[in-house]
Amino acid sequence: MNDLLFLKNRREFLSRFGMGLGSLALADLLPANAAAPAPAVDRGILGQPHFPPRAKRVIYLFMSGGPSQVDLLDYKPLLNQRHGEQLPDSVRGGQRLTGMSGNQSSIPLVGSPFKFTQNGRSGAWFSELLPYTASIADDLCIVRSMFTEAINHGPGVNFIQTGSQIPGRPSIGAWLSYGLGQENANLPSFVVLITKGKGGQPLGAHLWGSGFLPARHQGVLFRAAKDPVLYLGNPDGVDPNGRRLLLDRLRDLHQHQLEGTPDAEIQTRIEQYEMAFRMQTSIPEVADTSGEPESVLEMYGPDVKTPGTFAANCLQARRLAEKGVRFIQLYHQDWDHHGGLPGSLPKLCKETDQAAAALVKDLKQRGLLEDTLVVWGGEFGRTNYCQGKIQKNFGRDHHPRCFSIWMAGGGVKPGTIYGETDEFGYNVATDGFHVHDLQATLLHLLGIDHERLTYKFQGRRYRLTDVEGKLVKGILA
Repeated sequence: MNDLLFLKNRREFLSRFGMGLGSLALADLLPANAAAPAPAVDRGILGQPHFPPRAKRVIYLFMSGGPSQVDLLDYKPLLNQRHGEQLPDSVRGGQRLTGMSGNQSSIPLVGSPFKFTQNGRSGAWFSELLPYTASIADDLCIVRSMFTEAINHGPGVNFIQTGSQIPGRPSIGAWLSYGLGQENANLPSFVVLITKGKGGQPLGAHLWGSGFLPARHQGVLFRAAKDPVLYLGNPDGVDPNGRRLLLDRLRDLHQHQLEGTPDAEIQTRIEQYEMAFRMQTSIPEVADTSGEPESVLEMYGPDVKTPGTFAANCLQARRLAEKGVRFIQLYHQDWDHHGGLPGSLPKLCKETDQAAAALVKDLKQRGLLEDTLVVWGGEFGRTNYCQGKIQKNFGRDHHPRCFSIWMAGGGVKPGTIYGETDEFGYNVATDGFHVHDLQATLLHLLGIDHERLTYKFQGRRYRLTDVEGKLVKGILA
């Protein structure tokens, strides 16, 4: 009894003087029901989608740093023809440049050093650096007319992931978890995988955070380690029965506190502890790829057997999709090529091209691509001109005015190209596709009206697309 009283008083101390190290560490163990053997699945705030969805889940392959569209997906032969000439003022149109190239006295156009070929029914142009992606051209919807307001990495990644250039808003995965809930009560609805050992712009937990939404909707980071999720395993000397007994008593204390202080966060803690307990068995099972057929491993490439590589993460993403995880976010860094592009870009494509294409093929042959939306892209594109002087190992600056992404499955029109840029690859020429349009269309494919999924915070109703965004019907199958 004294022990229970001590725990209760300690618990009150942590909650009142709160968010101390103990409380924060406990919050890490947090999502879904109680000691019941068959927990109820969280159906989200909507209960069901606004309309029949085309996709049940999303795998987002985020190339952090801004891949060069004119060297990968948006072929511009005019740049090679006019290599070294100045960017015409009529093309730039007075648009701002970053501080890294805005003070250059010369803005020389620079063509791509890589060859392009046409592929698929659409005749889409692909760089020689993407042979595997080119092989699935008929499964892809390539958008060449993406644009954003963000011109630097921090605001750019925030904008495309949360709908705001300022950190603190809920991420896409958190919004989906909040709206639609879980498909699998034993796994989180939102999982994050980051390629191990990469450099470039840092990635912060705010990019997969829940912002002002309840904490249970934040992304759960899977690591390339013995324990994929931190603090999930039992400490030495604690067995599953002991952990179960501890959680039962902790639940009693939380329930007692909830009766006296009706706070939704207390209920969230109860649910999160129970989810953590169930994840002790579900996470090791889904993380174990040893039973995958050799033919599947070969499809993803030699890196797939090395934990933490992009290939290994792509295979893990497919396994999580099979188990009902709703939003799976992969990050691959180091695409920020202000210099050294001809030497660095081939290496990054070699790390990602085969595995990204294999993921689409793997989902397709398992019948999962039809209701799984795969997205590939970065936060913005790269300039058609050289940063600094033209040299053999040149670089390109950030370019928000146009960039390319591709999508596959989940209700998008396969084998198509949407939007075009001008012949210089500097401005959108037709069918501009704003970041908020991407977010609105992504939600639509999951059965959500982006204007109706809102959350009231500090007196205002917020949504992922803020006060903008439109459904782009031209990419729908």
